[in-house]
Amino acid sequence: MTIAVDLGTTATGEPAELDLEELLSTRLLVQGNSGSGKSHLLRRLLEQSAEWVQQAIIDPEGDFVSFAERYGHIVVDADRTPAELTRIAGRIRQHRASVVLNLEGLDAEVQMQCAAAFLNGLFDVDHSLWFPMLIAVDEAQLFAPAIAGDVSDDARKVSLAAMTNLMCRGRKRGLAGIVATQRLAKLAKNVAAEASNFLMGRTFLDIDMARAADLLGMDRRQAERFRDLEPGHFVALGPALSRRPVPIRIGTVETAGRTGRPTLLARPEMAPEAMADLIFSSGAEDALPAPPRAARSTPAPMRELLERVSAPRPEPESEDLRSPEDRRALVEDIFAEMLTDPEAAFRPVPILYQDFLVHCRLKRLGGAETDMPAFRRRLSLARAGVSDEDADEEWQGVIQRSEALPEEMQGVYLMLARAARDGEECPDDAALARAYGSHSPSRGRFLLGFMADRGFITAEADFRGNRVVTIAGTSWRASQRGNAPKLPAAMEEARLRRAARLSGQ
Repeated sequence: MTIAVDLGTTATGEPAELDLEELLSTRLLVQGNSGSGKSHLLRRLLEQSAEWVQQAIIDPEGDFVSFAERYGHIVVDADRTPAELTRIAGRIRQHRASVVLNLEGLDAEVQMQCAAAFLNGLFDVDHSLWFPMLIAVDEAQLFAPAIAGDVSDDARKVSLAAMTNLMCRGRKRGLAGIVATQRLAKLAKNVAAEASNFLMGRTFLDIDMARAADLLGMDRRQAERFRDLEPGHFVALGPALSRRPVPIRIGTVETAGRTGRPTLLARPEMAPEAMADLIFSSGAEDALPAPPRAARSTPAPMRELLERVSAPRPEPESEDLRSPEDRRALVEDIFAEMLTDPEAAFRPVPILYQDFLVHCRLKRLGGAETDMPAFRRRLSLARAGVSDEDADEEWQGVIQRSEALPEEMQGVYLMLARAARDGEECPDDAALARAYGSHSPSRGRFLLGFMADRGFITAEADFRGNRVVTIAGTSWRASQRGNAPKLPAAMEEARLRRAARLSGQ
């Protein structure tokens, strides 16, 4: 069965249709200067074919995220590691989901690396998953540049290789590339040459008009017509479109991007003095007040552990009339006070245990009945910044998994889990070592490698070389920001060893 995608109308008023099955075998190139309606054309094509074929949209500006609400596309934000994007791409092909890879807000080099990792993940799946799929790449000159620009050679090579694979070898794997570019002269020739269908929009530069005319089989004099095309008008040619160049007008769309054609807007009617006051005077919006600290909620879970720590000592001569909640609050205050000492992280646990008992006696908490294992456990939670308020069901699962680690490592694992759950920055090597009780940052790297090798976490590097830690069994991720140290080679080796072990099981 032939699926005809309605693009709009021809100059004679007849329907302009695209043969979708033919497109899957022959690929498409769209060219048009900024404002020519190139993104509008892509949107029309993708909307009309959404119900017939799986789609993936490489979106550098976030213009196509509106497909999620209207057509059910999954938005994949590219703030992930290369390995994560590759794994996500494999699952996309497995489950035949239509997606939008949102690269908005990333610099050009990171966008190229993200797109390359994602395309390679789509390309390198098992033969059983080679289902038909449209891959639309907007602003393709960014990902397959004809010449080296401001980006590094490594980023350019990996991105160009992925785009070349898509256009040259993607057909056998069910991948049909649709590349859209503002200028043909900026797009790598080996990417543009693999397309058999063309939609050429308005362009003004002689070199671009000449290349467009050559691709459509038009002479140099006919190339001048590209200057006269109106926005939304294109010349179509190719086995999926027409056997001869045909002018078409693109129809309307149902979704809208974040950007569009600029329109004139009247300036506000305001006296110059009032406008100057708005510009030069600081207002309330310049310094937002800090949000009020949340009031302490009534502690509920983790009762068994806290009751072991704060259980009253039987004293026949006196009775402790404080409520269990007050006793738990006092215990937390004791731990907080102990950990304010900078040297507390490096003192032996038995010494800290004795200090804790002294504090309990001073506050008449009956802490002498607290045994050493319960104290070690509670100390690990305190060092990780975890209290009974945090112990929801998912936290309980993480705490339960931490029991498989040596006692002295449990606090480090819970510290990582806390940072990952709250979306905070991943603790650096020194912080991990301090939580372990060591002054050496190399001990922090060892702990990460140890936990990654045993499957408690995955430790990877993002496109900037910053560490990204994911807690196994959850979606919690913590990443280092700024000029953070790169992932140590030992940790990467541990991750590879674990992957090899799992693949052999």
